[in-house]
Amino acid sequence: MTTTRTNSVSRPGSLPERSPEEIWAGLMAGNKRFQDGNPAPREYVHRRAGLANGQRPRVIVLTCSDSRVSPSLVFDQNLGDLFVIRTAGNVADPVALGSIEYAAEFLDARVLVIMGHEKCGAVAAAVSGETPPSPNLEAIVDKVRPALASVKGRAGGEELLRLAEQANVHQSASDLLRNSPLLQQRVKAGRLTLIKALYQLTTGQVIHLPD
Repeated sequence: MTTTRTNSVSRPGSLPERSPEEIWAGLMAGNKRFQDGNPAPREYVHRRAGLANGQRPRVIVLTCSDSRVSPSLVFDQNLGDLFVIRTAGNVADPVALGSIEYAAEFLDARVLVIMGHEKCGAVAAAVSGETPPSPNLEAIVDKVRPALASVKGRAGGEELLRLAEQANVHQSASDLLRNSPLLQQRVKAGRLTLIKALYQLTTGQVIHLPD
């Protein structure tokens, strides 16, 4: 990993710089194409060659490692468009957090999407209250458990799981800012915009969660 700030990579047909709102609108347009099964045509060979000397993704995505959740497919994006960090339960340990900081500080990414999803196993494990079978699995569940406090007693069964999945996205976003002065500063300065989202497995739709 280099810590040299990169110059803009040539992107035929794209604007030199876009606002966070425009970037999110582009992701939503891509998600609509994904839902409709109508992905944009890609020319990978030329694109790959163009990216060989550097990258400048505008978007960081922190999402779950679940095999059903692939950000580049879900948002119908190309090589070099997304800087993706994936962990079970879309939680950020120091290594994941450092990866996000790298993309924000050295690649100058402008939007950070924290995306949870329906039927998340890590959230379900936290809701169950059962003890995971290893310390490493316990570390994941421990990151999710604080999110349950805001939804405890409000529902049960599947409805509780849906509420907990949303609460976990909010918790992950809060954890990122609390544990990273670098990200705090960039958000405060308007250089990084946080967006919280939830992916629906059944429809393929990404929902923008309100603050």
